[in-house]
Amino acid sequence: MNLLSVRIITGEIERLISFYEHITELSIVRYTPDFAELRTATTTLAIGSTKTLQFFGGDEVAKPEQNQSVIIEFRVDDVDNDYERLSAYLKGSIVQEPTVMPWGNKSLLFRDPDGNLVNFFTPVTPEALGRTERN
Repeated sequence: MNLLSVRIITGEIERLISFYEHITELSIVRYTPDFAELRTATTTLAIGSTKTLQFFGGDEVAKPEQNQSVIIEFRVDDVDNDYERLSAYLKGSIVQEPTVMPWGNKSLLFRDPDGNLVNFFTPVTPEALGRTERN
């Protein structure tokens, strides 16, 4: 089994598409006005408007802007460089400036426009580097 995708449901899809394109410097593919994907080498971040909920059983299946438990994580080459690049853009949204965590990652934690937590991290210890390498 492989985890292929995580999806965010939003009431303002263009706002989130613009945000994730800006922070990742990657292009997002828009399949319809209500569904888009940001693809990386290891997984996909899908962004769907609330209009897509009709295909999953109705508007009560998911609620935008109410995430209180999930952190969307991106491994980056140098979290300090990304912090410098994004600090003005993320002003008011940064939860934690780059900090070395007990498990060996240096992490920058911030919120996207819908309030979802996003973590940019760089492994900085040998143990952390070993955990994040994929075969």
